[in-house]
This record gives sequence, C-alpha cells and structure tokens, in this order.
Amino acid sequence: MKMIGNIWVNLLFGLVGFVFTFFITYSNNVLGTSLLRSLLGFIIWFLLAFLLRWVLGFIVYQSSPPDEQDISGEELGAKLDISTPDEDEELINLLKPKPGQGSGNSEGFKPLTPPKLVSMKDPEELAKAVRHLKEE
Repeated sequence: MKMIGNIWVNLLFGLVGFVFTFFITYSNNVLGTSLLRSLLGFIIWFLLAFLLRWVLGFIVYQSSPPDEQDISGEELGAKLDISTPDEDEELINLLKPKPGQGSGNSEGFKPLTPPKLVSMKDPEELAKAVRHLKEE
C-alpha cells in the first residue's frame, strides 16, 4: 500500500506540472503543441517529484538515530565509536619543571643571532644590472 501512496503523490506533482505547462504554452502555441509540451512537463515533474522524495527520504534516513535504522548484516561494524581516556594529568605533569632541574640552562636566555645578508658588490654594478634587465 505504501508504493501506491508514493505513486499518487508523484502523479499529483505530474498533474500540477501538466496543468501549469498547458496554461503557459496554450497562449503562444496551437492545441497539439501545447498538449505535447504539457505531456513532457508531466513526465519531467513526475520524475522530479520522484527524485526529490528519494533525496529527502535518504536525508531523513541518514539523520535518524542508529537504533531506529534497520541494521542489516552489511552495516554491522561500519561505524566505530572509540573514546580515548583523559590524559590531562599526565600532560600537566610533563609541563611542570622538576625540582632539581630548574630552567635547564644556567647561562640564561641568549637570543638568536642569524648572519646578516649584505651584498658587498659595488652600487654602480648593481645599477648597471638593473638597467640591463630593464632594457630586455
């Protein structure tokens, strides 16, 4: 009986598409052309209703909780729910300095001093190179 209900809904959508298309095309076309285009409108609206109801049914089925879904043999083990134990206490202990170590370095803070990248070429040579590149 459920299949018959589905067909009636699709037929209703198809009929709406038929009437809508017929009234739009009848003012500009002869009766035969309007009926042909209305028949095509019926088929398209029928298929769109079928597709829309299938997509909505799929979305509703996916969003329902797992205990309401029908679980078949193929779906068993498809979802894995793993929770890890809390390790907050271990992380806090790792971040705390141990009493005998101090800061680890008795020299103190020493900033990084990278080498400077300075060109030792003559400025006239650099200007000639730029002019040469500009001409090409």
